[in-house]
Amino acid sequence: MANQASSPVGILSKYSDILVAIAIITIVIMMIIPLPTILLDLLLCLNITMALVIVMVTIYNVEPLDFSVFPSLLLVATLFRLALNVSSTRLILLEGYAGEVIMSFGNFVVGGNAVVGFIVFIILVIIQFIVITKGAERVAEVAARFTLDAMPGKQMSIDADLNSGMITDEEARTRRRNIQREADFYGAMDGASKFVKGDAIAAIIIIIINILGGFVIGMVQRNLDAGAALQTYTLLTVGEGLVNQIPALLISTATGIIVTRAASETNLGVDIHNQLFSNQRIFFIATGVLTLLAVVPGLPGIPFMVLAIITFIIGNSLRKSVKDTGEISAAQQEEKEKEEIRKPENIISLLQVDPMELEIGYSLIPLVDTGQGGDLLERIVMIRRQCALEMGLVVPTIRIRDNIQIKPNSYIVKLRGIEIARGELLLDHYLAMNAGTAYEEISGIDTIEPAFGLPALWITEAEREHAELAGYTVVDAVSVLATHLTEVIKGHAAEILGRQETQNLVDNVKQSNAAVVDELVPELLTVGEIQKVLANLLKENISIRDMASIMEVLADYARLTKDTEILTEYVRHALARQISRQYAQNNIIHCVSLDPVAESLIANNIQRTEAGSYVSLDPNNMQKLLNGLNVELKKMTDVGYLPIIITSPNIRLYFKKLIERSAAGIVVLSHAEIESNTELKVLGVVRI
Repeated sequence: MANQASSPVGILSKYSDILVAIAIITIVIMMIIPLPTILLDLLLCLNITMALVIVMVTIYNVEPLDFSVFPSLLLVATLFRLALNVSSTRLILLEGYAGEVIMSFGNFVVGGNAVVGFIVFIILVIIQFIVITKGAERVAEVAARFTLDAMPGKQMSIDADLNSGMITDEEARTRRRNIQREADFYGAMDGASKFVKGDAIAAIIIIIINILGGFVIGMVQRNLDAGAALQTYTLLTVGEGLVNQIPALLISTATGIIVTRAASETNLGVDIHNQLFSNQRIFFIATGVLTLLAVVPGLPGIPFMVLAIITFIIGNSLRKSVKDTGEISAAQQEEKEKEEIRKPENIISLLQVDPMELEIGYSLIPLVDTGQGGDLLERIVMIRRQCALEMGLVVPTIRIRDNIQIKPNSYIVKLRGIEIARGELLLDHYLAMNAGTAYEEISGIDTIEPAFGLPALWITEAEREHAELAGYTVVDAVSVLATHLTEVIKGHAAEILGRQETQNLVDNVKQSNAAVVDELVPELLTVGEIQKVLANLLKENISIRDMASIMEVLADYARLTKDTEILTEYVRHALARQISRQYAQNNIIHCVSLDPVAESLIANNIQRTEAGSYVSLDPNNMQKLLNGLNVELKKMTDVGYLPIIITSPNIRLYFKKLIERSAAGIVVLSHAEIESNTELKVLGVVRI
């Protein structure tokens, strides 16, 4: 470890920020301070080396984001190259000599011919400026625009995958971060391409200034004749231009490579091999065409015949490779099947049960396919948000599966692997319901609305407008499913809330109200006991969103009793404002009350055991109570009021237990749960 830290790479890694700062400052100083020729030679070679390294990195990158620092590095490389231009120009004009590197490029590369060198330089600039840089700039611009346009769709895709359980929260955050980085990268590349473009223009201007300036200096200051001055300074200038244009061309090529890289799992070389040499027929066809060209009179036969032989060899090699690969794959597949048979079955994986599942028939698959316009996944995200806002319940991930064993138009909702609801949908139809406002009958397929069990009709899209005008409530199929799923979640909220979900809620409260959590858990109540209180509230449709207030009450009364049912009643009293607002209409709660005699009878027959408390009434009194209850509640429902019973605080819990099986859906409130400014309007009295 110590050796790694003391190595050159380790030193570079440790002091990278300082080295980068020094490098940039040095580049700027190079433009001002004259450099000796030996140092200039070294820096020119460094420029070429750095360009080669950058090109190699872009070739071996799998994704553009793997080299996200490229736009900033492009700026530094361009600035470095311009600084070298300034330094070499200063030496050329002052001394008529700019080091061995420039002289070598001027003499060896272009054979000492300034005209040829100038033409080669112009060609290189044209290739860089018009072909590579222009194309890379356009690709980066389009990629940046398309990336920004695709961001909402990608975000929705991530939400859908998260909701369906395909990815975790951490993976979702990582993917969102990568999307933002991708947009920033292509936006930066769009701007960075301008550096390369500007560098090409600057190179042309610099070479013209050097030639003209050198010509004047050679004749005026060095007393050279016109031909000698032009030859000397033009050759040096062209050499300097070539030595800087080669790394510039490499850098612009790297720019083009990195912005044109599509999504892939391998580097550029592997992609080219896999995609270019994937079909042997291409090379056999090329062989035939090249052979035909070889025998055409007037065309050079030898080059075409050589290439025809090469393409034939490649095609034949690919054919044999495909055959061998097929045989190997078949053998591997057979061996894999044998291995699967031999290895013991992983029983543990079969024990995993999803908290909530939605199974759909194959005809309903378009609901979850975004490519076909399905938005069920988005609806489920909204359902989870709605449940969190209205009930304070964080619904676990709902896993969606297709099931060919159920009817094509059916769906099943499961809670921990057990079916709790089902329904049927017709995707090309709308559900029409009569909410009491319809004034004429319409034709359709009779059905039952799954969420509330109301009679309804499936109608076609052509009949939709007519049904709406006739007073029917018309909804699409996906809204029917979403409504049903919402009601199922609300009806089973107490079962959905487990200890882990409760722990998550407690941890969330602790972030802002640590004092009450530290006092309550675990000294006074366990997480399991808190979960039972919350489940009792959810069972009677009381929101647990205000967890801080709930835990404050529990901390106050948990020293007096550990009975979770009694603690639930204390919490309900503290939530009087919330409960009153939930059931009040224009600040009035319409209800029926219990006769004092009935309340006294219930209070006297409370039985307390280790398993809990309950009311034991004789069958005759029980029947009288239920009959009176049905009569009074029917009066309320007939006039459109919610069936609500008001009782004294000491018997509310026991009365609710007494009637919950015989009269489900009835709201039982106590006087302690009614806000002081809320008016009670008693519409009847239940007697025994």
